[in-house]
Amino acid sequence: MSDKPILLGRTPDELAELVLELGEPKYRAKQLTEWLYPKRASSFGEMTNLPKTFRDRLDEKFRIGRSEKIAGQTSVDGTEKYLFRPLLEDGLFFETVYIPEEDRATLCVSSQVGCKMNCLFCATGKMGFLSQLTPADVLNQILSAPHFDRLTNIVFMGMGEPLDNYDTIARTIEILTAPWGLAWSPKRITVSTVGPKKGLLKFLREQSAHLAVSIHNAIPRERLALMPVEKAFPIKEVIDNLKGTDFSGQRRLSFEYIVFGGLNDTKAHADALLGLLSPLDTRVNLIRYHAIPGVNLPSSRPDQVDRFAEYLTAHGLRTTVRRSRGEDISAACGMLATEERKSRTDQK
Repeated sequence: MSDKPILLGRTPDELAELVLELGEPKYRAKQLTEWLYPKRASSFGEMTNLPKTFRDRLDEKFRIGRSEKIAGQTSVDGTEKYLFRPLLEDGLFFETVYIPEEDRATLCVSSQVGCKMNCLFCATGKMGFLSQLTPADVLNQILSAPHFDRLTNIVFMGMGEPLDNYDTIARTIEILTAPWGLAWSPKRITVSTVGPKKGLLKFLREQSAHLAVSIHNAIPRERLALMPVEKAFPIKEVIDNLKGTDFSGQRRLSFEYIVFGGLNDTKAHADALLGLLSPLDTRVNLIRYHAIPGVNLPSSRPDQVDRFAEYLTAHGLRTTVRRSRGEDISAACGMLATEERKSRTDQK
């Protein structure tokens, strides 16, 4: 692995400092920015409006930070899963998921290798926390996605807790939405979180992308059994922090709710959810539980999920039953993990 500094993830001002240090005129920074982001250059040789002597110096001292996927799988439903390596660490791997639909194409990106939150139902959490991903790692997932030109949405719902790596998320969103970057609307970006207070408050204050909160049970003691993070960041406190944010415009707030048979799909659970979320302008996405190795949790029956959704909707809470995608390649919600792939790759 090269120890050269990476350019991907830097802002125009940071690139201007670099350009001036190399003795080039400041306007070269604008050209370099265009090649890194709108033009998605993966080599300095592509940067044809830069002098060859400058390109050679860049190549000698830096690397762009683009790295293609090292493996991929395709589901019967068209979902694709990609395996990447972090740009700064050897021996680690993480996954990214591409979800095509008729009218949209979503890329589900990772923000960490592993996760600290250890939710009972999540394969990523079983890995433990291994590493933070850098802005370059996150941007590379997007810029190197095989179907980049078709992407309509980015969701930070892959491996890791995004708001436990807030600085990386903030820099990535800045580059995705800046006129000098990819010039995306924040409406095309959703960040999923369990609600770590420090990162959540900064996100609410500084960002305008959509927010999806993982709740999975509105009864605190039962939520704690599924999500140890309930002890550090109780869902009632998360809700209190959300109350002061305006979600009535284009920015959306939603809640993710994995449905377990008999554990969180009863009328009592629906009533608790209605009571908890009543102060908010929000919606709930119901997700079928996808079994992971070593965890004995029941998935709710489809008819019970539908009844649960109908009850919530009838009582004024907008509710959607999300269709599972990519389950046959372990790409569905809660199934991302790389330990098996790491072992196979290390053996080659």
